[in-house]
Amino acid sequence: MSNTKVAAGALLAALAWSQVAWAAPPEPYNVTDELVAAATKEGSVVYYTSTDVQVAEKLGSAFEAHYPGIKVQVERAGSERVFQRIGQEYSSGIHNADVIETSDASHFLTFKDQNWLTPAVPEDVAKMWPEKDRDPDGLYAAFRATLTVIAYRTDLVKEEDAPKTWTDLLDPKYKDKLVKSHPGYSGNVMTATYALSQLLGWDYFEKLGKQGVMQVQSSTEPPKVLAQGERPIQADGNEYNVFILQDKGLPIKAVYPAEGTSIAYGNAAILAYAPHPNAAKLFYSFMFSQEAQQLNDDFGGLRSVRPDVKEKSNRTPLSQIKLLESDPANVRDAIEEIKQKYEEYFGT
Repeated sequence: MSNTKVAAGALLAALAWSQVAWAAPPEPYNVTDELVAAATKEGSVVYYTSTDVQVAEKLGSAFEAHYPGIKVQVERAGSERVFQRIGQEYSSGIHNADVIETSDASHFLTFKDQNWLTPAVPEDVAKMWPEKDRDPDGLYAAFRATLTVIAYRTDLVKEEDAPKTWTDLLDPKYKDKLVKSHPGYSGNVMTATYALSQLLGWDYFEKLGKQGVMQVQSSTEPPKVLAQGERPIQADGNEYNVFILQDKGLPIKAVYPAEGTSIAYGNAAILAYAPHPNAAKLFYSFMFSQEAQQLNDDFGGLRSVRPDVKEKSNRTPLSQIKLLESDPANVRDAIEEIKQKYEEYFGT
């Protein structure tokens, strides 16, 4: 993880923290013929995201179908890599991206402090998004919600033998059978690690680190490892890739532990120096539309805070899951401790 540490250190060194006194949020905007014409003239929009690439590209294709003259360039990486990339680019005066989205809500506190975001409030966000799921100054809003879950192969692990709680994963019978993702790469898992460290203490992770865990980077990867049969149980990973694989007929089941399941809100925003500002504004509005949010759910397995999105009947409703909510400011304050503890217990 030395390169990651160097990159993170460079980013933190480059960030000169400041407190910005924001004016009132901008008036909500609609999509107009003039906006479409200006966006079409620009011809493209560059989208930095931590959503799984197949889901992000599906969103891009849906946008392109609506606006044939505009191409979406999807740049996908783990949340922490996206965060570092923007920090490095903006600190160097490089402005490649138009719209950004990551699953670590604490990133947007940093972007806001740095004055790196453009105030913009699509009408759908103003009308339908709960106040807690959008920035009061109109700089970002929750594009998606992602749960970090346990999951297992139902053809390799009997239901009665499957873990039901986070602490069940410490049972010796699961040694060398687990796969998990890394908080230094995944925003979902950074948030989940914070939530579980608060709930169960670092002693839990110290014991889990002795379970012969297969370590991967992104939260998208553990479900795929299960799909390939390399490990039968994911100690953590995102819920939506489990749903995607279930829809393809793979024998995988998510577990919502009795102690609670971490939820992370993937915020999106228009960057302050977007090279295609009109296309960015058009794409940003589309991201929060009913069509895009329903597509995220139907195809991508993502949860939405938009109230008119209909969940598939075979998925456990959020109302039936005990959720662990984390304050993004507290997550940001704990990031360095989480990385240090994680390396100590997992050796990576």
